[in-house]
Amino acid sequence: MSFKWTLFSPGRSSKNKMPKILTLYHYYHPDDVVSALQFTGLSEGLVEKGFEVETWPCNRSCHHPKAKYSMKVEMCKGVKVRRIWRPDFNQHKFLGRILNALWVIGTWKFRVWTNKAPDIVIVGTDPIFAVLLTILFRLRWPKTKIAHWCFDMYPEYAIADGIVSENSFLVKFLRFLLKEAYGKCDLVADLGPCMGTALGRYPIKKLTTLTPWALEEPLAPLPIDESERRELFGDSQLGVLYSGNFSRPHSYILTLALANKMRGNAAPIVGASAGSGSTARHNQDLPSGLRAGGQVSVTFTYSARGSRMEELKKVLMPEDTNIRFAGFAPAARLAARLSAPDIHLVSLGPEWMGLVVPSKFFGALAAGRPVLFEGDERSSIAQWIKEYQVGWVLKPGNLEEVAADLLRFSKDQNEKTQMFRHCHQIYQANFSKAAVISRWDTELRTLLS
Repeated sequence: MSFKWTLFSPGRSSKNKMPKILTLYHYYHPDDVVSALQFTGLSEGLVEKGFEVETWPCNRSCHHPKAKYSMKVEMCKGVKVRRIWRPDFNQHKFLGRILNALWVIGTWKFRVWTNKAPDIVIVGTDPIFAVLLTILFRLRWPKTKIAHWCFDMYPEYAIADGIVSENSFLVKFLRFLLKEAYGKCDLVADLGPCMGTALGRYPIKKLTTLTPWALEEPLAPLPIDESERRELFGDSQLGVLYSGNFSRPHSYILTLALANKMRGNAAPIVGASAGSGSTARHNQDLPSGLRAGGQVSVTFTYSARGSRMEELKKVLMPEDTNIRFAGFAPAARLAARLSAPDIHLVSLGPEWMGLVVPSKFFGALAAGRPVLFEGDERSSIAQWIKEYQVGWVLKPGNLEEVAADLLRFSKDQNEKTQMFRHCHQIYQANFSKAAVISRWDTELRTLLS
């Protein structure tokens, strides 16, 4: 295996040359892990904005470590892709993730020492603690501008997950290093204001919010796919869908309380029998206590996977007939799945506020659907919902109010149509890929000037 190490020209770019950017993230196209797709979109978008972009991902797939990508230097939509070789340690095992991080960061360090300086380097948060490389960047490339796109916060994420103690020597040592690393950055981009607050413990020169965008960006609000809707919600007047990963950071207590309250306040409506068509296929996924033919006017469906799904199913009671489960939609049916509900459900436990910003929020608005959010009022999603009037924030004191509002919303088709259009417009103006890439372009050119 051999590499070519002299792709960047030294020093600042002249006025007649395109500024050169290096993006560093563990994974890249054609890997389908969401954060890799974001960095792929960012790299390609910056090429369209007039930058020369190079990236150094690994040659492995995130979810399939035995799968390998070509080690040849290739151009992919204008981006120069120079992969690094990495062993097939399992990224989904704790030890494997640590070994992968050490390997990738170590290889990047070697390349930094053997390559000439780009104008800008953008580093992500996979591998974990990749931001520590900024100390080396500043030493090796003193004139290069450094940007960090913060998707996850470590060690804060590990503390919230109970893996380490906040008062441990390891955490104190890491935070000492991170203060040095963040202090070397010319720009840190968070995913929302609450993450920006959490980053306030570090000496950051400039902090801005640059959100991820939805993977599906329809040109108009998605029309409801009636077949998919019947599959998920039967004959319910209002369908609320949780779609995506459901793991440690996600909560459900208030959602179940709301579903219980709405089941008591809503009159049952006639539904398909348990033995007919798609409803029968859906009921096969339900716990025995939920395999009922009758439907209520508001149904909550979880089309999710993750570490808390079994816990959620176990706490349900036989009378929770307006809570359902469905399998993951294949890629070919993703648009249909996103179109099926009237409202998308998003949740985040209060202890995770600022450490995670669920991307489901952006996917919901892109599809032209409002959001019901279970989480802290101070979180970014709660702030955006209030600012842009794109949904409801669920909290312990407002269950009655939200339940009444949702029931009213379920009966007003004109309001639904207007809300769908409004959510799509808000997404296009504030959270779309085009809008976010334009803000990246502005921020990076400001750094260069």
